[in-house]
Amino acid sequence: MSLPLGFSEYPSRLLKARAGFNLASAPTNAAPGFDGKKDDGVAALAARAPVLARLQEQLFAESRFGGKKSVLLVLQAMDTAGKGGIVARVAGAVDPQGVKLKTFKAPTDEEKAHDFLWRVRPAAPDPGMLGVFDRSHYEDVLIHRVHGWADEAELERRYAAINDFEAELAAAGTTVVKVMLNLGKDEQLQRLSARLHDPTKYWKYSPTDLDERVFWSAYMDAYQKVFERTSTPAAPWHVVPADKKWYARMAVQEILIDALGGLNLQWPTGDYDLTHERTRLTDA
Repeated sequence: MSLPLGFSEYPSRLLKARAGFNLASAPTNAAPGFDGKKDDGVAALAARAPVLARLQEQLFAESRFGGKKSVLLVLQAMDTAGKGGIVARVAGAVDPQGVKLKTFKAPTDEEKAHDFLWRVRPAAPDPGMLGVFDRSHYEDVLIHRVHGWADEAELERRYAAINDFEAELAAAGTTVVKVMLNLGKDEQLQRLSARLHDPTKYWKYSPTDLDERVFWSAYMDAYQKVFERTSTPAAPWHVVPADKKWYARMAVQEILIDALGGLNLQWPTGDYDLTHERTRLTDA
């Protein structure tokens, strides 16, 4: 398979958080492996969208005839990092009937009465679906570590539970694609400021976004722990520089294309006699 347009290396390989990965030294304002500029990236995103759409349609079509495969895209990031743009510009480029989007907000009282994965399991994608988690079960180790809502023993239990859960998904036919959009602290401040100076973006702003900036370093440490404890062969993490929105969208698109392309998807032949049906059509 040839390299994606404009890339010197597959983003799925280049951006993987392998053993020894250090978030503190990872760039936020770069375009790793891509040779072009913003206009080139925007063009590449548009040019490759039909490839993603075709693969997603094949995934969906296979499931109508017994296929068990699915894909789950897990998106994690600090506020304003561009998760919504990924959902709209990348996942939004495929047939919506084959997408299952779940946004995890603060847990309800009922959800708090159960183990943290209780509300997550039903949201996993069914066969043929491209599932997208806008935030996810990782909130229950990130925020809880940062704010001290869980002790070290409980956090370790949750890391293990997450690994078991994702291994179960993989064993059942779900390819788990985990992406952390790595936003710079200065870039986040600019984006928050933009929201307060554009009436069309007031609704996106929340005072809690500034409150959480105080804990930036603690969040980065918490993400580092997540990568160390939960980046597994069955469900590896990818860390995507997010200061350049165009690059982040393009990189995530390529990571998804690579994941779907590795499933050896085929167009179903149908459960009917093709020659007979063509004859019937001629006589209709």
